Amino acid sequence: MSHNSQAFLSTNAGLPPSYETIKEEYGVTELREPSNSAVVRTTVINMPREVSVPDHVVWSLFNTLFFNACCLGFIAYAYSVKSRDRKMVGDVIGAQAYASTAKCLNISSLIFSILMVIICIIILSTTSVVVFQSFAQRTPHSGF
Repeated sequence: MSHNSQAFLSTNAGLPPSYETIKEEYGVTELREPSNSAVVRTTVINMPREVSVPDHVVWSLFNTLFFNACCLGFIAYAYSVKSRDRKMVGDVIGAQAYASTAKCLNISSLIFSILMVIICIIILSTTSVVVFQSFAQRTPHSGF
């Protein structure tokens, strides 16, 4: 290979620069098919596979409207929308990350909400029993 250095200032004003043809050091052999076979050309097109990333928007909306314990349902809805946006852009990894966060927040919201409902039922039932017993003790029984 010959290396020629040219100055940056060209003497050929307005003409394209003359390029030197570089000879390859290695020989390239062409593979040819046998002359008696038919020419077969194949084309392979790699199509990106559609990866299904669940964005949990419906579950997050349900938790936002009905089980919004500590605003976890609303935060999960925000992450679900971010996951859907990333999926529309084509960023599968980002969509999976946001969807995973939304799923964890939805599970946490659901568990906290169910626990709060159970605690409210327990408090309501014990309070109603105590109130009923206190009214039963104050009212004298008639002679029936």
